[in-house]
Amino acid sequence: MMNKLSAYILALAIAGLGTACQKELLDPVPTTDIPDWEAFTLKERIANEATGLYTVMKNGKFLGGKVLIANDVRGEDFVNALTNNVTLNATWKMTATGESQEIKEIWSQGYMAINNANVFLAGMAAKGNAVAGDSLAKIYAGDAKFVRGLTYFSLLQLFARPYWDGAGSKPGLILFWEPHTKLGSYARARSTVKETYDQIIRDLDSAETLLPKSISAVKGNYYSAIALKMKVYLYMGQYDKVIAESAKIVTGTFTSTGGHKLEADLKNLYTPKYSGKEAVIYMPFGPAPGDAPGTQTQLGYYYSPSALGGGANGEYYLSTAGIIAEPTWKATDLRRQFILPVQINANTTRNYLIKYAGGSPFLDYAPVMRWAEVLLTLAEAKVRVSNTVDQGAIDLLNAVHGRSDATTVYTAANFTDAAALITTILKEKHIELLGEGNRAMEIIRQGIPFPKKSATIPEVPSSSPTYIWPLSSDEMVYNKLCVDNQ
Repeated sequence: MMNKLSAYILALAIAGLGTACQKELLDPVPTTDIPDWEAFTLKERIANEATGLYTVMKNGKFLGGKVLIANDVRGEDFVNALTNNVTLNATWKMTATGESQEIKEIWSQGYMAINNANVFLAGMAAKGNAVAGDSLAKIYAGDAKFVRGLTYFSLLQLFARPYWDGAGSKPGLILFWEPHTKLGSYARARSTVKETYDQIIRDLDSAETLLPKSISAVKGNYYSAIALKMKVYLYMGQYDKVIAESAKIVTGTFTSTGGHKLEADLKNLYTPKYSGKEAVIYMPFGPAPGDAPGTQTQLGYYYSPSALGGGANGEYYLSTAGIIAEPTWKATDLRRQFILPVQINANTTRNYLIKYAGGSPFLDYAPVMRWAEVLLTLAEAKVRVSNTVDQGAIDLLNAVHGRSDATTVYTAANFTDAAALITTILKEKHIELLGEGNRAMEIIRQGIPFPKKSATIPEVPSSSPTYIWPLSSDEMVYNKLCVDNQ
């Protein structure tokens, strides 16, 4: 479709060349319409292009909304209330196909972000580096590689088999490093999962050396590049490398060397534009006009009940068979304050997640990674490497859990073996990150089944074709070298 549309536009442009000289006087080119060749000729324009790297990635069709929501609702914690396929009903039912809207949107928006990074890097190499100067050029290159690495990682968790299945030998993503700026065939076969992970690590290794050592929740930096690498290695099962990366940023007081730390008050985490010390990677929105996630992609729109007003639609409520039913999650745990019971009728009460309770246009920053996750990632890696009831891991677990529940302090005596400690750490992560876009990724990483949701939505074992998503049907139509998931 895109190729046909582009060819049509190109034909019109050629046909109009003969009259361009006369028409240009009547229709001057707007000063904001910058040709590709001029985009890297001024520092101000280069800065705008660098900002655009994040703008494409944070779109509501990608990390600003739907990627997080898809990973939430594929798991067992949510129930679809409105059966609307536009708002991921097929994904919740585990019946999404390559024609499903969310699959096509996430795939295309992700590859748009990747191509945007590739175009930027090529433009900088050709002209922009000399214009920006060495210092800024390095930071901008780090931005592009951070965006590309994070985008590839996000797509990989939805569209490819986990690393544990064949040690990364299964089909991964289609890898591009070169920019696509003109009409042409860009057909390419899929790389393996391992090759895709290797590319992600290369991007993040480079970003680590290029990005500044300053905290920013909404742009890549030294700390977020390393924190993301920790997560990548966790998903590859390379736990020793998780620990090695953590040594660069995690201190003995559970803060980062740059100042990241757990918020003392949980409520601070869910203010609409949170960008405090616990935010490691967040997708920001507003206040500029039009800088919102987009219609039916906002986290608050999906999860907050309509009873709260502000345009929330209550698309999903919390399942009584999900993590909220966990008996060890105490009623006094402060994280329970983000669960709101709503009386639907005389016989029905539904529990809604109100972490994102802002009103339309729902400018809540989308939390891709928090410092609490970094600490729990390190805790798990420590136990898996030592295969013991590791005291350092217990201390990290207590740091996260104790903020919400001071009445529970774990000791080695609470765990019969390393497996019991890992189970508790994973449960803690499940509770802590509820509704923050992690659950399906965690299920797949662990190789456990997607739980049964109803009589018509059975358990999905790890061997099932629906355990991961199929590729977008658009890719299958235009890329004849690509093979779909089976």
